[in-house]
Amino acid sequence: MKRSSRPRRTASLSESIHHQLNMYALAASAAGVGALALAQPSEAKIVYTPAHRVIGVNSSYDLDLNHDGIADFIFSNTISCISGYCTYRLSLDGAVAANRVVGYYHGTQVFFSALKRGARIGPRAPFKRYFGSMVEVIHTASSHVVGPWANTKSRYLGVKFDIKGKTHYGWARFNVTVQKTKIVAVLTGYAFETIPNKAIIAGATNGPDDGEPTASFTMPTSEPVTLGLLAMGSPGLSIWRREDSAAGPLGSY
Repeated sequence: MKRSSRPRRTASLSESIHHQLNMYALAASAAGVGALALAQPSEAKIVYTPAHRVIGVNSSYDLDLNHDGIADFIFSNTISCISGYCTYRLSLDGAVAANRVVGYYHGTQVFFSALKRGARIGPRAPFKRYFGSMVEVIHTASSHVVGPWANTKSRYLGVKFDIKGKTHYGWARFNVTVQKTKIVAVLTGYAFETIPNKAIIAGATNGPDDGEPTASFTMPTSEPVTLGLLAMGSPGLSIWRREDSAAGPLGSY
């Protein structure tokens, strides 16, 4: 049987259908680009400063975490005596009221926590008011040590402080020795996260390379991702199916 040489007719679509298809294609493409942008993680940039600063008896030190010439925290190693009752104290004060330190209450007094490497310092950390103690020696007839920093090595203060009206998180690492009534603290390094309101890991100096989880603050929803991958055709659908089955439940950041 001979095939007809008559050319096939091209089906004509209504103007409204053309319009709907064009709008769908534009939306799918835009959604795909938007989803890829949203999926990119926020890259942490940590500024780390090594140090060796001794804070001995009757001395103080102003810590400028971000090197802008403005003190963020003031460390003091003091002695105060009243009628034979003496208190030897390593204390910490925020230069402004917005600057706080991770700590806890001991009665009505604040003590600042001696965090281990790997502790997360961020919005959910138990920050306390800007003045408190790291360690104290109370001496009358005998000495009594109070506070978590006595004879510790490579422990971390978790801090938050203000830079141009925005909150940043950081840490300061100390070695602290207590011998009878003598307290000596050595600051060995400090760091802060340059992205406002982003958590930092105690001991981290280079972001993800130091074990900090990399995560996007805003995860894309399944609908725009699907639209974007549909714009790619069947390869996009295959990718979506693989990602959808492998994703599993998302943890909170």
